[in-house]
Amino acid sequence: MAGKLKLKRKILDAGQMRRVVRRMAGEILELSGGTERLILVGIRTRGVPLAESIADEIEGMEGVRVPVGVLDITLYRDDLSTIAPQPVVKETHFPSDLEGSHVVLCDDVLYTGRTIRAALDALVDFGRPRTVKLAVLVDRGHRELPIQADVVGKKVPTSAAEVVEVRFKVTDGGNLVVIMELVEEA
Repeated sequence: MAGKLKLKRKILDAGQMRRVVRRMAGEILELSGGTERLILVGIRTRGVPLAESIADEIEGMEGVRVPVGVLDITLYRDDLSTIAPQPVVKETHFPSDLEGSHVVLCDDVLYTGRTIRAALDALVDFGRPRTVKLAVLVDRGHRELPIQADVVGKKVPTSAAEVVEVRFKVTDGGNLVVIMELVEEA
């Protein structure tokens, strides 16, 4: 028997995502005390469009474009050997020096915490920010490490057998958050 993923329920549609991201942008501004030395860093892949969306909202609120960086954590993962025989490492770049900056790591889903641990390891190889905060669109629980987000778009209780899929227009053709479940096929 093989299984396939089937839509279980929709969590956020495009309008709801826009409102959640707008709220997250406001929370980040409050947490950071404004835009001074603030850098949003998206964790590849779907953390990047989240960071860009938050930057768009902050620009609309403050009239200032907050710089956005991109962090590839491939080589920092503790499950690297299980991903692929030859994992593809993509570009990491930052719009300015991280030294003394206020970095907000952005990711789509917070689950076990292992992605964030890898991101923190990678980040310190590029400099020493003054502060590092975490913003996630969805917190689904089930932590394996003592990591929590400072800014959460939506908390969604899930089972370990469910998959939270975040879709962005730039990566997937539309903005949507859904829960998928594995169903057995004959």
